Amino acid sequence: MSSQLISRCESQGIRLTGQRRAVVQALEESTDHPNVEDLHERALKLDPQISIATVYRTVKLLEEIGMVERHEFGGGRARYEDADREHHDHLIDINSGQVIEFIDPEIEALQQAIATRLGYRLKGHRMELYGVPVRKDGGD
Repeated sequence: MSSQLISRCESQGIRLTGQRRAVVQALEESTDHPNVEDLHERALKLDPQISIATVYRTVKLLEEIGMVERHEFGGGRARYEDADREHHDHLIDINSGQVIEFIDPEIEALQQAIATRLGYRLKGHRMELYGVPVRKDGGD
């Protein structure tokens, strides 16, 4: 989440206490889609006193003001990413929970064509594909 999340919070007047700053920094440095427990573990390295409740409250605040997006990829834990990122879709490995980001111009064009055909102007979308790796011998 390398989009200068801390700077954006400050420019919007979000009061960043030391502990909130640790959570935001942990989010900003994430290259994956962490859940709250992951963020707590990462924030602890920046502030050993931070509670998981602080992480929950901070993530909820960031979600409410539209700075982070919440994803429910299965597994019972919401995962988060910076809302101000280049558009992409997700492929979720249902065995491992790994989230693979991808951009496919053909899918984007098809979604636009469908919206147009149905009489709509597309304003946004989310695509989540769920799958399992295909074995090299052709089975799954």
